Amino acid sequence: MNFVGIITEYDPFHNGHAAQLAMLRARGAQTIAVCMSSGAVQRGGVPLLPEPVRVQAALQAGADLVVALPGPYASAGAEDFAAAGVHLLGALGCDTLAFGAETPDAARLLEAARQLDQAALQPELRRRLAQGQTFAAARAAALQAVLPGGGELLRSPNNILGIEYCKALLRQKSNMQPCPLPRLGAGHGAQVPGRAGQIQIASASFLRAAVQKNGMAGMEAYVPCEAKELYKDAAARGLLLSPQRFSTALLALLRSRRAEELAAVRGCSEGIENRLRAAIRTADSAETLYGQMKTKRYPHARLRRLALDAALGVRAGALPPLPPFLHVLGARRAALGRLQQARLPASPSLARLERALPDQGEVFRLYQAFVDFSALCRETPQPMGLACTQKPVLL
Repeated sequence: MNFVGIITEYDPFHNGHAAQLAMLRARGAQTIAVCMSSGAVQRGGVPLLPEPVRVQAALQAGADLVVALPGPYASAGAEDFAAAGVHLLGALGCDTLAFGAETPDAARLLEAARQLDQAALQPELRRRLAQGQTFAAARAAALQAVLPGGGELLRSPNNILGIEYCKALLRQKSNMQPCPLPRLGAGHGAQVPGRAGQIQIASASFLRAAVQKNGMAGMEAYVPCEAKELYKDAAARGLLLSPQRFSTALLALLRSRRAEELAAVRGCSEGIENRLRAAIRTADSAETLYGQMKTKRYPHARLRRLALDAALGVRAGALPPLPPFLHVLGARRAALGRLQQARLPASPSLARLERALPDQGEVFRLYQAFVDFSALCRETPQPMGLACTQKPVLL
């Protein structure tokens, strides 16, 4: 373990994330690179805090290098999210991929990933889907049939994403070795904080809800001291996410979309665009929109991603399967030399990357659209063009 990579959102960065970085240092990591969502998050929304704040919190807590997981890839299903992050960290030269897991057993997670990619699993999966099971339930049952205990792995959220990371490592024939770490304190999505020794740890979803209810005081006990000051300053400058502005911006863009544009959106199938179109006509908030779109077949996060893709014009097949560049958001100066060995164009300047990749205009257009949308959703809306004009955070 020398050059370790982490795929993350840090939405927001908290004590559990700081403990993970410390754990990697204790295991011998010399350099830690972070591939962090930029402009959007995987659940189909925008982050509580903008990129520079999250980047600085990570660097102050021990990360060495932060590159963007561009919004169009960050706001994608778990399989595509994982594949994009693995691709970028592999291109950066990482030798280890670290991630939290309820079952921190690399061999078991890798074997589950191998089995899920076997053609022999598909008939059982299709049979269960035909019976009306959700995809998640059908996949867990099909895996259990060929790998005893595998179904149980797929009932834990961090394991699910960890298995997707392992699938991506196998498919891409990556040299990175998986390093699952035990999740400390509160579980993923837990609405009750926990402890790891003397450290108070709460899930990111708990902290986001606490901020919306009680302001910054709601998460002070669960974030590192340096991050606490960063967050207070960001709140004072109006940089926190405004759910009301998010709803208004999302609905305004959706109401401008024609029926044929909705039908062409990434992820539309089985007539879900018709439910989206009907919901757009009457929804008065983002949450109302998701509720009116809800079906047994589609999980809530998928509907959120679909709505965001439709608002920002992400068409099916418009993007290359994997991101073609490394956009550097921040670094410790001592780690910048790592970029010289990168196997993709790498730079803190998005304009420079765009000039180097003139045939990738749609990727850059959509990445900037996601960042611009996120900027508009702040308590004090921020200007357009930050993906190009924001300077990297250097320590």
